Amino acid sequence: MNWTSRLVGLGSFLRHTNAQETGIAWRDVVFNILVAGGCVHLVREYIAEPTKCIGPSMLPTFNPRGDLLIQEHLSVTFRQIRVGDVVFAVSKNDPRHIVCKRVLGMEGDAVEVRDGRQGALKIEKVPEGHVWLQGDNTINSTDSRHYGPVPYAMLVGKAFIKVLPLNQAGWVESKIPSYAKHDKI
Repeated sequence: MNWTSRLVGLGSFLRHTNAQETGIAWRDVVFNILVAGGCVHLVREYIAEPTKCIGPSMLPTFNPRGDLLIQEHLSVTFRQIRVGDVVFAVSKNDPRHIVCKRVLGMEGDAVEVRDGRQGALKIEKVPEGHVWLQGDNTINSTDSRHYGPVPYAMLVGKAFIKVLPLNQAGWVESKIPSYAKHDKI
């Protein structure tokens, strides 16, 4: 029997069977699909989802052409973000975009900021309810040095696993880069 006759036979079977003959109620199938879709939505919205980090601002941590990461939302929801974590936040410059940056200061911290282009040194105090975000590539990153502290409510997730490229897959390290200094005030 060739594949065309099998396909015709399958179509005929589906047209002439009813729920009693197959034991399948189509409303159950639809219900299960809706439940599965709802579960996927809940996981992606509130627990974790795949995200791509593209651009030069996080070099050498991430590739400028894009790394596939898993971001989790629970750390943001339960306010467990710490200095050194890589986070995703709504861009202050363009709210339609999500940026990937490292947290260099939490509320109450004094962050020593050196502008990558000019090398000027200044101390910034992070106000209550805000974080200081900065790219690892200080020479080519638009971050809190340009738009100031970011409200905590603009954080959407924390990067915790790098999936692609496979040869670099693993946990995303939470660290304070050597160029950064911060103190509690």
